[in-house]
Amino acid sequence: MSFPASNGPCALTIGNFDGVHLGHQAILARVRDAAAARELSPAVMTFEPHPKEYFAHLRGQPELAPARIYTLRDRLAAIRACGIRQISLQRFNAHLAAMPAEAFVTDLLADSLQARWLLVGRDFRFGHQRRGNIELLRELGPQHGIEVEVMEDVTDPAGLRISSSDIRQALAEGNLDNAKAHLGRAWTISGHVLHGRKLGRTLGFPTMNIRPPARCAARAGVYIVRIHGLDDAPFAGVANLGMRPTVDQSRRMVLEVHALTEPDPLLARDPAFSKARLQAYGKLVRIEFLQLLRDELRFSDLDSLTAAIQNDVRLAYDYFSRHGL
Repeated sequence: MSFPASNGPCALTIGNFDGVHLGHQAILARVRDAAAARELSPAVMTFEPHPKEYFAHLRGQPELAPARIYTLRDRLAAIRACGIRQISLQRFNAHLAAMPAEAFVTDLLADSLQARWLLVGRDFRFGHQRRGNIELLRELGPQHGIEVEVMEDVTDPAGLRISSSDIRQALAEGNLDNAKAHLGRAWTISGHVLHGRKLGRTLGFPTMNIRPPARCAARAGVYIVRIHGLDDAPFAGVANLGMRPTVDQSRRMVLEVHALTEPDPLLARDPAFSKARLQAYGKLVRIEFLQLLRDELRFSDLDSLTAAIQNDVRLAYDYFSRHGL
């Protein structure tokens, strides 16, 4: 499907864009500039699920699917934030996987999307069994009024290619600084606040539950975070991203976020803020990850879990007292 509907001839690039990192941003900037110079709409074609995820499930090896940096919502929002006005979100399924390379160019790029300028990477492959390549694009493109441009890899200051794989590795290691250096911004998760079991409230640390990306790339653990979307200004917070092994045996990853109050949640509560937090259900919030405090642990009892959370909150307060909100 298209998101939004096609709005005329476009300058197009194609990719998965998981993370929309600095390399992706350079590609999207080139599309935006080419579109402006040619009076075209800047456009992106992307896929859901990732083609590698589709084929991993097809082979019965879902564990080989790439972990996700972003939810679909966050990926599309980041693409739009780069000045892209037309997003063609293609469901990667058996039909698309079997599409001949020639039909991919003729039916999808030329007829459906009205591409008039196309930017791809040097290793770009497309169509059934990845038979389409740059040479085929340069052969077929002009026949359909498509100008083809090939972009070299975007590299970091050390000359290394910026890749989603490197960001996944950084997140898996809990190295948020490295992930931020490649993303060009802090890593975030956005989502609507969901109702949970409300166990945190009984422990004295009420949390907001948000659904993380499927097969989330990040390390399970406790993080210092900023919370955006509850009010005009962000709130400080501490979050647990993981499977809650002490209280939940489902092995389903969840993100639980506790907002910090002043002067200290262990000593006093802010009634106005508590009311605002109770009204958070259904709100779309964005959680900005700042620092990994510790790995997620299984505790022997709820008292031990509560003591660990108290220490996490103390460390979070120390962090914001030094760095500010």
